[in-house]
Amino acid sequence: MNPSTQQLLSQFKTLADPVRARLVALCAVTECSVSELTRVTGLSQPRVSQHLKQLISTRLLERFRDGHFVYYRVPQQHADAATRRLLALLPNDEPEFAADLKKLRSLRTSEDADRPGADGDDRFLQKALVELTVSAPLGNLLDIGCGQGRLLKLLASRATRVVGVDIDQQARRLARAEMLLVGHPNCSLRQGDMLSLPFADGEFDTVILDDVLGEASEPTAAVNEAKRLLRDGGRLLLLASVGTRAAGKLADDFAGWAAATGLRLAPPRPIPEARPSWLLGIATL
Repeated sequence: MNPSTQQLLSQFKTLADPVRARLVALCAVTECSVSELTRVTGLSQPRVSQHLKQLISTRLLERFRDGHFVYYRVPQQHADAATRRLLALLPNDEPEFAADLKKLRSLRTSEDADRPGADGDDRFLQKALVELTVSAPLGNLLDIGCGQGRLLKLLASRATRVVGVDIDQQARRLARAEMLLVGHPNCSLRQGDMLSLPFADGEFDTVILDDVLGEASEPTAAVNEAKRLLRDGGRLLLLASVGTRAAGKLADDFAGWAAATGLRLAPPRPIPEARPSWLLGIATL
């Protein structure tokens, strides 16, 4: 038998175990840590870890480190067609899968702090960003400086794949909980330094520098790193809160960063126009 057939048979055998099927069903909805899977299933950590090891070996799950934790999820990018078809056979109406998901949502909600809703100026910003998704698809989206997932929550349903990066572990935890609650299985949260991000060249169609350049020690280097990640024809969104700074000065900064990195920058847009709280610039290769 050829290797792909052997792998598929191994995957059938692996998924025949009810516990492993439960784990895969959860990790198809959201990335999960071992401790979360242990608490949801009620199994011991060694037993869960053993099941995860088998799922990784047959490529039904992938793992990545986020700070001090390791997370597991169904592959988003590198699964072959046969694996995707197999995973699609897991029933959406299985009561045990639904009960596990309910437990996970309850677990993350109980650990989540109350967060304020968007104010009026944020609603203007959200409207502007949604308009951008109409003019051109987001494709694979990276939000650098995602915080607690404000923009991820807004844009994930309009993108193919979404990755949020932030250096704050607590913010990533809250964002991960929010993505589960609103039902965005295409979203992943990662730890990362905006000057050296763990992604391949040209991996994203849309990259957002989410109000991080104002405090950056090397803003031009951060823009250049974001540029590296853009595919041909992609868009880099420069987003900055105006605060005490003048919108005109911020626009000059945007232009300087774009010129230094060889990007074409459209005239930045103040949001809202009358008394702007945000400045949004769109740069292309």
